[in-house]
Amino acid sequence: MNIIAFVGAGIIGTVLSVVLKQYKPEFGMYITLITGMLMLGAAVSAVKPALDMISSYMEIADPDSVYAEILIKTLAVCYLTQMAGESCSDAGETSIAAKIALAGKIAVVLIALPLFEKLMEVIKQLLV
Repeated sequence: MNIIAFVGAGIIGTVLSVVLKQYKPEFGMYITLITGMLMLGAAVSAVKPALDMISSYMEIADPDSVYAEILIKTLAVCYLTQMAGESCSDAGETSIAAKIALAGKIAVVLIALPLFEKLMEVIKQLLV
């Protein structure tokens, strides 16, 4: 990922949004949302090779391991909900942003359920 292009796109999007908000506030919001989505797409595509490498290392270490998959899914949920929540907050919809954050937290718990199951198995083995 070219960080200079990434930062430049963010600055250009911000300037366009601020200028358009003076004349057409709804267009400023659209520019903010579009810039955020484009930046998120660029960031996700840039991090994909690193996630693939981590997954391959985890498969080598333990082929039956679900830890890498859970880690990657959890990180994806966290980043997506943060970006969506901030976009909603920028648009003035803090109530919706709070609901997105809550949904993200619930999703993380649901994704991590297999870890809780394994933890319970370990606890049972220690107690028996």
